[in-house]
Amino acid sequence: MKIVALFFPKASIGTYLVAMAVAIALPIFAFVTLLLLQLEDNQRSTLRRETAQDALALSRIIDRQLQDMATTLRLLSSSPELENGNLAAFHQRTETALRDNTLYVIAVDRSGQQLLNTRRAFGTPLGEIANTAALQSAMTSGRIEASDVFRGRTSGDWVYNVTLPRKNDPVAALIITQDAKDLGKLVTTEGLAPGWSAAVIDQSGHVVAATGPANLEPGTPFDPRILPAFTASRGVFQDETILPHMLLGYARIPGWSWKTVIWGPIAQASILSTWRFLIIGGVALVLVAVLGAYAVARQVRTTIRDIAEMANRMGEGHIVSPVETSVIEANQVAIALSNASFDRSQTEDRLRFVMHELVHRTKNLLTLAQAMMRQLAKQADSVETFQAAVADRLDGLVRSIELLTSEQWGGVSLRRVVDIHLQAFPQSREQIDITGDDFVLKPDAVQNLGLALHELATNSVKYGALSVPQGRVRFEWHDVKEEDKPDALLRFTWEERGGPPVVEPSRSGFGTTVIKAHAASAFRGTVQVDFLPEGLRWVLTAQRAMLERD
Repeated sequence: MKIVALFFPKASIGTYLVAMAVAIALPIFAFVTLLLLQLEDNQRSTLRRETAQDALALSRIIDRQLQDMATTLRLLSSSPELENGNLAAFHQRTETALRDNTLYVIAVDRSGQQLLNTRRAFGTPLGEIANTAALQSAMTSGRIEASDVFRGRTSGDWVYNVTLPRKNDPVAALIITQDAKDLGKLVTTEGLAPGWSAAVIDQSGHVVAATGPANLEPGTPFDPRILPAFTASRGVFQDETILPHMLLGYARIPGWSWKTVIWGPIAQASILSTWRFLIIGGVALVLVAVLGAYAVARQVRTTIRDIAEMANRMGEGHIVSPVETSVIEANQVAIALSNASFDRSQTEDRLRFVMHELVHRTKNLLTLAQAMMRQLAKQADSVETFQAAVADRLDGLVRSIELLTSEQWGGVSLRRVVDIHLQAFPQSREQIDITGDDFVLKPDAVQNLGLALHELATNSVKYGALSVPQGRVRFEWHDVKEEDKPDALLRFTWEERGGPPVVEPSRSGFGTTVIKAHAASAFRGTVQVDFLPEGLRWVLTAQRAMLERD
């Protein structure tokens, strides 16, 4: 530490900047003669490095395009329409989403037969894809892969595919395809010297897209004498026999089987210098560096003090406004501090709101659980019966809470609520017919409707239509209009058929309370329960606004 303090004593930022300027300028002045002699070699090395970097930059552009296509495939693979096997809806949604792009999506089975192709209207007869080898390679590897360039059967042009294998049927793979000429718009020689060309090469050594004076068309084989030299991840190739007075840079695209290359003539500028220019330029360099460092030091010192003052005020809990300086990075720090102070204030408010919501929802759940246990305790004839009844009702309540938690209490679709509660009775699922247009329920409606559904299904499994194999249940909902009620109404109907003869119970239990009184109160509607001989019929009529999330 003493040695460090000796060379770097406590001093102002201005002193250190001036010292740094002198330390940089003097060695440059001392060794400039040697640098002039080596400049030509350095320029050549720089050209080689920049050539490799330009090839790498082009590879990153192509990589972004392929990654975007891969991301699109992942999103499409998880779409509800595809999961449900609704290929027509999936075709319409995908075609709409990619309408402004030059990309097309193909769904194929394991043999390569096209199930849909957004180049064509859905339902148009389609054959096998042209490049089945790329499909089989992706299916074998289990990874997203880019194919070699080939002639597409549907488009008739040079195209390439990016394939996402799936483990589902019938859609075994999703393919996103693009014309090679459209990819060629990303291959540019902008920023390169005149006379330079650029190209993208696939795994088999054919040109996918190219630009520049070389004028290579898609599908053209690249020079086979050069391809074996592409052994590293990136580099340069120079051979006066193959490429006279030219330099070639290449780069592999990480994670893909393609490569990018750029090549063109080498231009060398002559180096002219004199000792007089060396001495005058060196002295001027030192003076300008010292003056510039001093001016920068003053500005930086003021900026740092302003930022420090902002940080102090933020530490005291204030929301601070960003200061305006001439240093762009300092302005960014000031804006970040200002945003952080505002975000901290918002976070504190949000935490208070979350705690209030947590207390509110916990009280509601505890109140519901207490009421449930009181009702069940009155009817239970033993501890075991009481435990089983409580566990069954809590299981239904937990299913609703898990659904809401997965959606961050923002509401859940009606279909998901119905499905999750009927999953508790897998042996009877095929006996239940469900119809109705889906929509998103409010959080409270998810819990209350879930309780009613769970009670109806439990009662039916024990005593009703679901207790026998031939029994059937129809659960439906639809909009209704009543002249004296201008607000939109929804009517839910649970109707059982084919079960044991129904006899109206002599007393109302907890289940009857849930499906009748609780449901009517929770949705501010009306509930009708008919114990018909052929089966139970339960009808809930309520305002749509009490159930649907805004």
